[in-house]
Parts: sequence; structure tokens; C-alpha cells
Amino acid sequence: MLLFNVTVIIEEASATDWLQWMKESHIPQLMDKECFVSYRLLKIVNSPNEGLSYSIQFIAEDETRHQTFLDLHEQLFIAEMYNRYPNKLVTFTTLMEFVG
Repeated sequence: MLLFNVTVIIEEASATDWLQWMKESHIPQLMDKECFVSYRLLKIVNSPNEGLSYSIQFIAEDETRHQTFLDLHEQLFIAEMYNRYPNKLVTFTTLMEFVG
């Protein structure tokens, strides 16, 4: 199992709207692609960055499903977020493997 983490740092003025959009639209659309079996949306409370920081953690059963997401869906989903919130956020991703 793999954990695909997307960290988002968003300006405070846009955070409420972004969070609602993520919960009601963006994450459900992504989960409909069936690349991930579950997700968690977390607020990072001790971030040293300006604005608010969030972690969206998606669980993939294997590398094949994660790679399918990367190949077919990732660019569209990232672009949609940047187009909706231009110059208001930055993102970075991390892939982790469960070891215990």
C-alpha cells in the first residue's frame, strides 16, 4: 500500500472557499477515478509557511493504481486547482510506502 500525499499551502483569504471546494467537488471527483481506496484531509497546525497548510493523503493499493493516477489524471487535477486559485496556493507531493 502507498500513501500519496499532496501538501497545499494556500493564502488565508482563499482557504475557506478552497476547503469547501475540495470537500464537495475536487476530492470526490478524484476518488471517482478509482485509483485510490481512501483519503484523509488534514490541516497542518505547526506549518512555518505564510497562509494555511493542508495535507490530502490518498491511499493506493499498489504502484499500478498510483501510476494510473499519475499518467491519466494528476496533471488535470493539479491544473484545475491552480486555475481556480491562481497565485493563491502552492502544492507539492510526496509518495510514501507503508512499512509496518
